[in-house]
Amino acid sequence: MWETFRHLASVGITWEHHDIKDQCKDKGTKLRHGRIHTGEKPYECKKCSKAFTSSTYLRIHERTHTGEKPFKCKICGKDFISTLCLSRHGRTHTAGKPYECEKCGKSFSSSRSLRLHERTHTGEKPFQCEICGKAFSYTSYLSRHKRTHTGAKPYKCEKCSKAFTSSRYLQIHGRIHTGEKPYECKRCSKAFTFSGCLRIHERTHTGEKPFKCKICGKAFISTNCLSTHERTHTGGKHYKCEKCGKAFTSSRYLQIHGRFHTGEKPYECKTCNIAFTSSIYLQRHERTHTGEKPFQCEICGKAFSYTSYLSKHKKNSYCRETL
Repeated sequence: MWETFRHLASVGITWEHHDIKDQCKDKGTKLRHGRIHTGEKPYECKKCSKAFTSSTYLRIHERTHTGEKPFKCKICGKDFISTLCLSRHGRTHTAGKPYECEKCGKSFSSSRSLRLHERTHTGEKPFQCEICGKAFSYTSYLSRHKRTHTGAKPYKCEKCSKAFTSSRYLQIHGRIHTGEKPYECKRCSKAFTFSGCLRIHERTHTGEKPFKCKICGKAFISTNCLSTHERTHTGGKHYKCEKCGKAFTSSRYLQIHGRFHTGEKPYECKTCNIAFTSSIYLQRHERTHTGEKPFQCEICGKAFSYTSYLSKHKKNSYCRETL
């Protein structure tokens, strides 16, 4: 019924049309439905000030802050914040995706998900920021954007206290602590914490380097690599440590360096529990357990755990003489 109400409202059919009011059997249902038309949202979250049309929606939302997920999938054991989320997830086991996009053929488990997806084809952006006028395809994107104006970061990590503008960003950040790497390379099976990291990694296989330096023409696999390289032309180390004065070419390097002063080591090895200041150091360490040697000498074929070992090998072995 609620899907019917939302659809009628979206095409301009009001409360009076088709006697919708008569379909709401009790006073509470009528009141809640009426807010769809009036825009009234009397239930506000105390943590992030987001407002809702019903107390039920507020309770579900509050779980994004508390981390509570009381609804468990009986098949795989995954937990969810609401019965609706659990129902949608359940279709991934039954392969139930009856709603297909006519333009690209992609299937969805609900009509709502299909409607949202269709905006990627139409370019429709019905949600506009009142402050700067920027428009968005989804209300969640608009809400997240508004926080760039207010500076609000209501989603806080319980492990390291880092704060984020959305629950999605907090969820992604959480993988740093859990070690979860859901994105796996189909070519070499290497796994990554973020989808963006996987895309960049895949370019090491394809050889694609879409980002070119305007000064020397050298190409790179990511914008981050390009930005770091460009500073070799300008000599710019604009990111300075306030504690020791050491300067860095990127904010990322400064952030990692800062952990030497704070003692923070958020990246922990699952095998031996040794912790590290950066994910790169953790990856290097993990090779001592796995025996992985990804760096190979192109002349003699000998493999090494670290690039430094490979460089040393090239300098000190007969391979250097054959070049």
